[in-house]
Amino acid sequence: MSELEKIFPAVVKINTASGTGSGVYYKAQEVIITNHHVVNGFKKVGIETQNKENIVADVILINPLIDIAILKPKKILDVPNIAFLSQKFLKSTDKVSVLGFPYGMPFTVTEGIISSVKQILGGQSYIQTDAAVNPGNSGGPLVNMRGEIIGITTSKFQNADNMGFALPIDLVLEELAALQQNPNFVFAVKCPACNHALYEETENCPNCGSILDVKALFSETPRSAIAMFVEDVFNRLNLDPVIARKGFDFWEFHRGSALIRYFVYRNEYLFAVSPLVKLPKQNLEPLYEYLLKAPAKPFYLGIGDNIIYISYRVHLADIYGKYQAEVKDNLFNLAVKADELDNFLVEKFSCEWYDPDKKN
Repeated sequence: MSELEKIFPAVVKINTASGTGSGVYYKAQEVIITNHHVVNGFKKVGIETQNKENIVADVILINPLIDIAILKPKKILDVPNIAFLSQKFLKSTDKVSVLGFPYGMPFTVTEGIISSVKQILGGQSYIQTDAAVNPGNSGGPLVNMRGEIIGITTSKFQNADNMGFALPIDLVLEELAALQQNPNFVFAVKCPACNHALYEETENCPNCGSILDVKALFSETPRSAIAMFVEDVFNRLNLDPVIARKGFDFWEFHRGSALIRYFVYRNEYLFAVSPLVKLPKQNLEPLYEYLLKAPAKPFYLGIGDNIIYISYRVHLADIYGKYQAEVKDNLFNLAVKADELDNFLVEKFSCEWYDPDKKN
């Protein structure tokens, strides 16, 4: 295993109600480094490790000026130590890799070289690379071939072809050092004007007197009415909705061995769906006979791309009327039923597990 590959497990996916991004776990301080714009508007986010473990993390520091945020996960992660390399030791044409989860996809590595060690954009110094940096890579590390982290990538600049940018790790190290002044890991904001740490909501920076955008810096993004409705179901599922949020009005989680998704479709329907199992290689007739009997009412069983699904659909208008309690019951019951059915279909009809890593 190369030095580069050794640090792969330290790269995590970050999930919020606004979308997904990447981050890297710094074991020495038990924190996660990412971009501010990845977690903007949230004080708690979901972290997904590469072994599919989901953990809640508190946002403990944001610096909007340089687009950096520091998170404190609720659990210490068992991942390798990471090392940093200062910008002053870099040179153009050095080989580098961008690590992360572009577009929310599984962990990905893209390779390139350093095009410019110090590219100034908007008054800020960045490392420029020709390695692909896409939405979802934001907050992940830019590393050299020795596995040393040289920067934190950002996808803020989307109109540049074959150009990716990363914040030099030197600036990130300053933020990590500042955590010593926050031993209780409370939420803190860096003043955009003077970089002074603010621990309480205020309209003026007590250090430099600058007027602050209180709503943008201290407030959380309000949940939609649909989100409040759906997330009420998570109380019955004994699951923190923070770790289920995978985008706007989209949730994904496991109930036992079953993968469950709730999402809004075309601003008209609320769907609950679970890909249960893969079709077996033979003896399909008894399985089809079973499925045609519609044994899971009020839910539907169907087949797509050789996968058996269980699903439920309701018009959004019905979640606010007299059917409100019934819809919540059905959302809960679909998750329970999915966890029962995947085991049944494997044992009874020799179906294959949809996700072998999550089988009971």
